[in-house]
Amino acid sequence: MTTTVSAYAAPAAKAPLERTTIPRRAVGEHDVLIEIKYAGICHSDIHQARDGWTEGIYPMVPGHEIAGIVAEVGPGVTKFAVGDRVGVGCMVDSCRECDNCRAGLEQYCTGGGVLTYNALDKNGEPTYGGYSTHIVVDEAFTLRIPDGLSLEVAAPLLCAGITLYSPLAHWQAGPGKKVAIVGLGGLGHMGVKIAHALGAEVTVLSQSLRKQEDGLKLGADHYYATSDEATFEKLAGSFDLIVSTVSAPLPFDRYLSLLTTDGALVNVGAPEEPVSLNVFSLMLGRRSLAGSGIGGIRETQEMLDFCAEHGLGAEIELIRADEINDAYERVLTSDVRYRFVIDTATI
Repeated sequence: MTTTVSAYAAPAAKAPLERTTIPRRAVGEHDVLIEIKYAGICHSDIHQARDGWTEGIYPMVPGHEIAGIVAEVGPGVTKFAVGDRVGVGCMVDSCRECDNCRAGLEQYCTGGGVLTYNALDKNGEPTYGGYSTHIVVDEAFTLRIPDGLSLEVAAPLLCAGITLYSPLAHWQAGPGKKVAIVGLGGLGHMGVKIAHALGAEVTVLSQSLRKQEDGLKLGADHYYATSDEATFEKLAGSFDLIVSTVSAPLPFDRYLSLLTTDGALVNVGAPEEPVSLNVFSLMLGRRSLAGSGIGGIRETQEMLDFCAEHGLGAEIELIRADEINDAYERVLTSDVRYRFVIDTATI
């Protein structure tokens, strides 16, 4: 039997989100029922609710930064108990059999990964995300939130945190490495915190110096405005790793010129428009242009534990559910420092 829960959904592409009800499946053998306490607003929620990347499934309940409390467990659940503090990120299932899944890289599943929302589950039913009061998730795709993190600042870690932690770990940011974070927003501010905690020398590259004081407080060693032509001259050949968090096309040739030999420019922001570059920007210096998604379940738990150990929660603005549409507009104008989080008790 399914149950009905309250939620906020986009009824159609580009339509304002509105309060509604959605079905949730019955708790199965290995499922946990989570009472959602907080849900972060990610820029990708806006892209998808407005058909920015691809045609969406409507009504759409966004939200893949979910923090809450276990309210019920299936009879076969071994990892969680009622009352546990848990989270759900960008995926709720995978094929579990492909090489990537077996390697703990479920985010790159080649056999049928299932996103938390705007997707179809293995039964062909639409998935609905965290802008709701409850969600049912397989225990294998449920994360434990350490006691050192409050739920409201932990919620954005389930996307923003792991989206930055994964490339920083993969490209070995740490002592002796110079790392630049492009953009100081919901993703970028976590990139600064995590890169600093890993021991790297951290630089923020932002359009202006408007957030310079914030960037330095978050852990950046340096802060430069990319609108200043002198920045690209001064920093040429400086960085081992650049992580771009912006969702607009960059002049990639200019940013690639900032890398050292064998340096990498990694994109975690996803522009809606195609991008271009001159291949010589890669060849001259054996530089790499790469992309990175989220992390697998094992790495996401590692990230949560790391953030708890170092006291790294997101910088948030807590909002009511009836403020979601206004929050979307503010995200688009970068008017948030640095992540909106919905108090789902107001849904």
